[in-house]
Amino acid sequence: MNFPILDPANTPSTALASDQSGSLTVVTYLLYLAIALPVTLWVARTLFKHGGVFLVDCFGGDGRLADAVNRLLVVGFYLVNLGFITLYLRLARAVDDAPGVFDALSAKVGTVLLVLGAMHFFNIYIFNRLRKRGQLETAPPPVTPERRLA
Repeated sequence: MNFPILDPANTPSTALASDQSGSLTVVTYLLYLAIALPVTLWVARTLFKHGGVFLVDCFGGDGRLADAVNRLLVVGFYLVNLGFITLYLRLARAVDDAPGVFDALSAKVGTVLLVLGAMHFFNIYIFNRLRKRGQLETAPPPVTPERRLA
């Protein structure tokens, strides 16, 4: 038979600490989403707005193709980042106090920012390679040598 009065895990101080820990964990989740989601939206809009010129150059001046690829990249960016933010939401342990909220937020938001930055640089790398390949295909042939050096 279970006697709640005699159960040491059911003391008022333990119950209060558990309730506070749970509420701080929820606050941490909400703050994480309140920071990570707007940052993702801002980065996607900025990349879409300013990446168009770069993509036009990558695709040899074909503006329609560049615009289509830019829109597809934004959709992929949203899917990958929102999926990562959602999967990375869960905390390893409950948050017990205010410093714990900041510790958890700094780790979570910092990781999201690093992933966003890594994705951005990976995309720039890929499209820069495409751009160079396109420039080589349209480059004039090399000049034939006029004479030999002895």
